[in-house]
Amino acid sequence: MNVKKLPILILLFFSICSQAQSKLTLSGFIKDGNNGETLIGATVYVPELAVGTTSNEYGFYSISVPAGDYQVEFSFLGFETITQTVSLTENTTIDVELGLSAAELTEIVVSSEAEDRNVTDLEMSVNRMDIKTIQRMPTLLGEVEILRSIQLLPGVSSVGEGSSGFNVRGGSIDQNLVLLDEAPVYNSAHLFGFFSVFNPDAVKDVKLYKGGIPSRYGGRLSSILDVRMKEGNNKQFAMSGGIGTIFSRFAVEAPIVKDKASFIVAGRRSYIDVLAGPFLEGGLDGSVLNFYDLTLKTNVNLNENNKLFLSGYFGRDNFGFGEQAGFNWGNGTATLRWNHLFNDRLFSNITFYYSDYDYEISFGEDAVNRFDWNAQIVNYSVKPELTYFINPSNKVRFGGQGIIYEFEPGNAVGISEGESSDVSLDKKYAIEGAIYAENELDISKKLKINYGLRLSYFNYTGKGRAYEFGEAPAGQRQPVTSFAEFDQWESIETYTNLEPRFSLRYQLNPQQSIKASYNRMAQYLHLISNTTASTPVDVWTPSTNNIQPQIANQVAVGYFRNFRGNAYEFSTEVYYKKMDHLVDYIDGADLLLNEFLDGDLLEGQGRAYGLEMMLKKNEGKFSGWVSYTLARTERQVEGINGGEWYPSRFDQTHNLSITAFYELNKRWSFSSNFALISGTPTTFPTSRFEQQGYVVPHNANDTRNNVRIPTYHRLDISATLEGKKNDQRRWQGQWVFSIYNLYSRRNPFSIFFRQDQNRVLPEQPITTDAIRLSVIGNFIPSVSYNFKF
Repeated sequence: MNVKKLPILILLFFSICSQAQSKLTLSGFIKDGNNGETLIGATVYVPELAVGTTSNEYGFYSISVPAGDYQVEFSFLGFETITQTVSLTENTTIDVELGLSAAELTEIVVSSEAEDRNVTDLEMSVNRMDIKTIQRMPTLLGEVEILRSIQLLPGVSSVGEGSSGFNVRGGSIDQNLVLLDEAPVYNSAHLFGFFSVFNPDAVKDVKLYKGGIPSRYGGRLSSILDVRMKEGNNKQFAMSGGIGTIFSRFAVEAPIVKDKASFIVAGRRSYIDVLAGPFLEGGLDGSVLNFYDLTLKTNVNLNENNKLFLSGYFGRDNFGFGEQAGFNWGNGTATLRWNHLFNDRLFSNITFYYSDYDYEISFGEDAVNRFDWNAQIVNYSVKPELTYFINPSNKVRFGGQGIIYEFEPGNAVGISEGESSDVSLDKKYAIEGAIYAENELDISKKLKINYGLRLSYFNYTGKGRAYEFGEAPAGQRQPVTSFAEFDQWESIETYTNLEPRFSLRYQLNPQQSIKASYNRMAQYLHLISNTTASTPVDVWTPSTNNIQPQIANQVAVGYFRNFRGNAYEFSTEVYYKKMDHLVDYIDGADLLLNEFLDGDLLEGQGRAYGLEMMLKKNEGKFSGWVSYTLARTERQVEGINGGEWYPSRFDQTHNLSITAFYELNKRWSFSSNFALISGTPTTFPTSRFEQQGYVVPHNANDTRNNVRIPTYHRLDISATLEGKKNDQRRWQGQWVFSIYNLYSRRNPFSIFFRQDQNRVLPEQPITTDAIRLSVIGNFIPSVSYNFKF
């Protein structure tokens, strides 16, 4: 920096601060008047000055204006707007509680924000799913599903039924950072991807960042899914739940001290094994097939300037086949957060979290002939953050984060005739740190920007052994050349990355705007998996002295338009994402319990680009949205496909989804989803050899993903019957009838080839059959009953 310019910058800084000090600040919290939950993204507007602000993730707002008398409007979509006369002669605190509007039941939105935020807000490539909307979508087996819901948004997809996680703008599933109250969830699915780990009765807010990611987030290339839990009803005792086809859920929330402290506890359990138990005999007697989870949270207002939150999640899937084999996996998280107000303009939050993911596999006939294997990833983190509200047009956010990782790739012990063999791998350790700052600034009434910078640091450490690998022909295993031993927390390899972020919005007129964004992301963790879809036993590994961190640079430009007031919203975005240091695998890679795993990995690059469009109808008896994505996702790895670009496994050229809702009357409502998606790429042999009656498939040109499986399409419908209203009782019930895959489409998950088992006559060719594997091949009806009290 030019030293001569430093005094000018200092003078400018103090000038801004002095202007801020000449104004008075109105601040406080905005809450739901029915249960005391804070409202995220509620609007505070001063018509006399044509300025406003929104509440943050904890419901806090702060707006600085000149002294005077104002009519201040507090609003949130689905709630009644409150207009309050404020005589501002000094810094003032006003906490506001909003009540539900009479039209709340007839409005369906994909965003719980102000009606015109589609065009006026700075954010782009961001979707916030309203939990009430998610609850009204058609469901599989009667369970409200968050991850399936976001797959109906542009730019989001999966490789098919039975696949865990989701893909965003050409990224793999490990490139999505899934947060539950700020703690990362490493496997977000139950039952191999059919259900998510999020209990809808405990979820308050769901926000997905696909691009324009603020500098306060980092660690993944493609997206951030930020799920916030309810805080618990601090007005009165309440309970809710549901009884479904294969599992049920139940939640209780209540004040500990009214308007000061509250809690919520929510649990779910499936009972497939209970229903099937009487029909299992022989070796399957006593089999276990279930999943469960428990979500809990409590909070307390220590005083007007301090508030504490403590939340946790514990979930597990269990698959046991008699006494001879078993398999289970699960997540556990705990989060402690402290909100503190230094003054009317300076808000702080410090978060401590713990996250754990582990799985266990065991099989064998008895104690002297068996195999046991378990693996785990654990991390601990602290994240302080401060937000300074300089004025309605200028907000600064800055903070940092530190994370400690422990990787346990595999503890595996085999016993044969009483002889034990330990093939366990050593633990791995790493430390990640980051500092960041961002500034959201209104340059003028038309132009608004957000710019920020994140500096991330990663240290791969001991205790353990680090290997060096030699050169090998492209696409082949690298040989070990040397190794070194390292003590606990001794540095093995370090990486540092600067990650700039930038977003802007230019307002063409009250109904139209143009937005653009750029973000650079660094990812230091890698999910090692070469299967069609990820599985619970995939291995997480850190960046090492042989594996570099993944890097992505993404740019996006969008056009946003509202029609007929705000009844209709339209948005379209184009994006381009360049990815470096992506992990791939040699042919025949040994990924499990391999001490020399790094030698089986290849490094490549990727690119993803596309067009996304979305049209929404927000009001009236008939509402919903249509989303369409036209995209390409490609990889280039030396040693694969002749070094040429090839489509990735989750490349889907066309992705069309339609979501519709219809309110027939106060009791009956209907909804439907339709999806039409291009088939994903796969690799087929181009020739074959016949040897002694067996067919050996062969890919003559070593091509990767040279064909596509057939197009995916599916229609789901549901009908909801609300219980009769009775003002004399608090109990509210509803019946939900749904059909998943209405016309029994056998969508292929994969296609493989099988040799005909019949005897082949001499001189006759051996026939092979192409087999379509469909996870769901028929329609699935379900009935569930939901209640609130």
